[in-house]
Amino acid sequence: MRTCRLPLLGCLLVASTLPALAAEAPRSLKPEDVAALKSVSDSQISPDGSWVAYTVQSMDLKKDKSDADIWMSPLAGGEAVRVTTSKKSENTPRWSPDGKYLAFLSDRDGDDTEVYLLDRRGGEAWQATEYKASVSDLAWSPDGKRLALIVADVDPDAPKADEKDDDEKTPKPIVIDRRQFKRDGEGYLREIREHLYVFDLATKKTIKLTEGKYDDGEPVWSPDGTRIAFTSNRTADPDSNQNSDIFVVEAKEGATPRAVTTSPGTDASPAWSPDGKEIVYVAGGPVSDMWYGIASAAIVPAAGGAPRDLTRGLDRNIASPKFSPDGQQIYFLLEDGGNQHLARTSAKTPDQPVDRVVAGEREIDSFDLGPKGEIALVEAQWDHPGEVSALGATGDLVRLSHANDEFLHGIKLSKLERFKATSADGTKIDAFLTRPPDAPKGTKLPTILRIHGGPTAQYTTGWNLEWQMLAAGGYAVVAANPRGSTGYGRDFCYAIWADWGNKDFQDVMSAVDGAIAMKVADPDRLGVGGWSYGGILTDYVITKTTRFKAAISGASEANYFANYGTDHYQYEWETELGLPWRNVERWTQMSPWFQVDKVKTPTLLLGGQDDVNVPLLNSEQLYQALKRLGIETELIIYPGQNHGIRKPSYLKDRFERYLAWYDKYLKAGK
Repeated sequence: MRTCRLPLLGCLLVASTLPALAAEAPRSLKPEDVAALKSVSDSQISPDGSWVAYTVQSMDLKKDKSDADIWMSPLAGGEAVRVTTSKKSENTPRWSPDGKYLAFLSDRDGDDTEVYLLDRRGGEAWQATEYKASVSDLAWSPDGKRLALIVADVDPDAPKADEKDDDEKTPKPIVIDRRQFKRDGEGYLREIREHLYVFDLATKKTIKLTEGKYDDGEPVWSPDGTRIAFTSNRTADPDSNQNSDIFVVEAKEGATPRAVTTSPGTDASPAWSPDGKEIVYVAGGPVSDMWYGIASAAIVPAAGGAPRDLTRGLDRNIASPKFSPDGQQIYFLLEDGGNQHLARTSAKTPDQPVDRVVAGEREIDSFDLGPKGEIALVEAQWDHPGEVSALGATGDLVRLSHANDEFLHGIKLSKLERFKATSADGTKIDAFLTRPPDAPKGTKLPTILRIHGGPTAQYTTGWNLEWQMLAAGGYAVVAANPRGSTGYGRDFCYAIWADWGNKDFQDVMSAVDGAIAMKVADPDRLGVGGWSYGGILTDYVITKTTRFKAAISGASEANYFANYGTDHYQYEWETELGLPWRNVERWTQMSPWFQVDKVKTPTLLLGGQDDVNVPLLNSEQLYQALKRLGIETELIIYPGQNHGIRKPSYLKDRFERYLAWYDKYLKAGK
């Protein structure tokens, strides 16, 4: 291991760029391995283009906790350095303009998230802000003297410091008058909003730039440091629509925000041009398309005026647009057919050819541009979770982080295979196959169809722990991007509008039939399952066919009437299906609940106790119905968990239950 030469006393732990050799032969994955894998995110290039900072999240099964720390790697390649080591998580690393400091967010010293500063020349990180509520985002001013912050309003009903340990204190009633009154991970919503502040680092003084019954986010400074662009929905009733716009406000007390985009759709992710004259942003599609529409890259004059949409004709979703250092091109993430690439196009003329800067079978999660066009990104492929890489001079990726290399060196992984399936109406569908790593050739295998969430999402060729874990358990795993999936254009996605469980059911079944035709899947030993919309479509599947011998429905819903007012999708339900008391037939036809007496498949149901995205009552109702019908079923409830299960022991438990349930019905007697 080479000596760390980084001028930072925070050089606490050093990771070699070369993985240690495993002493034993590679083995198969096991459910407890979920805690051995680390999640890498948020790559940020230093102002001099020599370093990249990023976040690494790890899990500890014994403590049953997760922790995120900030690491740094030389952009040219070399040893990675861990720069935070507290027991609380640190995230959102951001370089000061002179490169001397790293600012980050953490709740390491209390219940609220605050801004901390780490001097790269030495010393411990110190707390810079002391608000009575949490900071959720930060951005340095170009002169390095101020921070733009997004800070939540103070909760007037929060317990005082001397009341926090008083278990006898009766909580105040929750008073709600908002149309959008709950959200997963936040619970009940009141008029506690997030607003834009400017914090002076030298004087510790704060200027509040925005207020009102709106949430503000995504602050970015203009190059001259006089203005801040941000995103907000400032309509009369923000809960009744998704009309966010890009605003610009002068960074001084008493300034009035000015909207620079005015479309009725969702505009987000602003970024300034190098000369400060324009702003690139993500422009949502038509309001009527809702989440089935296409997000494109558009540019608007910072002073206001007509925007020019650069990629609408591409018919693919883009994300995170940024100007090149010379202002001539726009870089962005491009979602396309089971991959997510880094692409660029002209900043001057709409619908110009798109250059895929980093393509191939991979999923790029995020990227950053350096001062001279350097590129760092977090990318995953089938054989590794997301890691930080830099784009080399020859166009090749140079790996910078190695958070998972040592562990994966000792694991037998299953290679991902793509194939095309043909649906019942002739539509071509992208499908994916993952076989057990030691599967004998020519042997028909017990096979599991896994269905992705969304419905507007896509499976990619990036790392998929679920597929790898099930394959390690001896199963062939089949997956597909059915209609409703993103990455294939607006019409492909919109095809299931108010028609869930029809075309997408046919599509996923065609993937299963394709695996059978390939003589991989044993038609007599088929399982199905998914989480969120993957669980929802599973509920449809088991009402329409008895081909599957076992099903696992995670965080799903079957009776949509029960969801209205109990989940956080009031706007989406009303937009797609109308009001439930006025469109009873439409809601009934869409709900698999009213076909539940056709289910014959043993079904395992799972969900988080505090899920507001897809509330647990959905799984409870389905469990009760299946019990009443005499169908073999179990209901697993994860206490204190939201829609995404986070606690390490529960993640391990979920994989153990997946394997046990499928083993019981697909391997018994075989």
